[in-house]
Amino acid sequence: MNKLSNKTKGILCILFSALCFSGMSSFINLSGDVPVPQKVFFRNLVALFFASAVLLKNHEPFKPTKGCLKYHFLRSSVGLLGVFGNFYATTHMAHTADAAMLNKLSPFATLLFSAIFLKEKVKPKQAVAIIVAFVGAMFVIKPTMSNIEIVPSIAGFVGGLSAGAAYTCVRHMANKGENGRFTVFFFSLFSVAVTAPYLIFNYSPMTGKQFLYLMLVGLCAAGGQFGITAAYGFAPSSEISIFDYSNIVFTAIEGYFFLGHQVPDTLSVVGYTIIIAMAVWMFIYNNKDNSLKKA
Repeated sequence: MNKLSNKTKGILCILFSALCFSGMSSFINLSGDVPVPQKVFFRNLVALFFASAVLLKNHEPFKPTKGCLKYHFLRSSVGLLGVFGNFYATTHMAHTADAAMLNKLSPFATLLFSAIFLKEKVKPKQAVAIIVAFVGAMFVIKPTMSNIEIVPSIAGFVGGLSAGAAYTCVRHMANKGENGRFTVFFFSLFSVAVTAPYLIFNYSPMTGKQFLYLMLVGLCAAGGQFGITAAYGFAPSSEISIFDYSNIVFTAIEGYFFLGHQVPDTLSVVGYTIIIAMAVWMFIYNNKDNSLKKA
């Protein structure tokens, strides 16, 4: 990949990440009625194993770059909240693609948080795209008392916002020279430490198939984490975030073929269309703006 531009590397990494995370969503669903904290624990336990192995293989230190420790704790805290929101939504929503779509609000949230905390300028058209995307999310959430999935929908929405906050921290640490592989290791270790007490006192017995599915959840999560961390280290969200929406395509295909022919309802499809349209518009606008600057 050395001959590829950083932008191309970022795109390839984010596509790989999207495929991994779609697989993770499917295996979360297939693992059945295992409690969400237990699913989160095994997801991060497997990721911790792989992250540790990669650091050891590359002879890299198990310590953060100077000045990054506080950002690791912040990234891990909001990131874990995002994982809980996404896992709860994926487990309790009828359509896995709905949960995935809400999680894909994260690029918009990343732009918003980057503007607030990293002082990256958000232009008026980008602000419009962010607002319209959140309107699109309402079509997926359907915020009425008649929606029996309102709680998991809100959980998925909060999960998407939290993921955006986490990616903002990842971007900030990458700018400081932090090793992306250590970022994955720290998050995995933090998450295992936080969720382990639940298993000690409330462990729910699993079948062999459920255990296998959770191992695959962890494997896919590790691949997704490494991919997304590398992607935002190679290029800013404004250049590559659009490609993260391939996750919706992957998830919808898997939902149809492997999870009981899942087909999202009309309002959800309207929401998907609005959010993805805003993502495409923002992507085209950002790249056109970058071209004018280079001219």
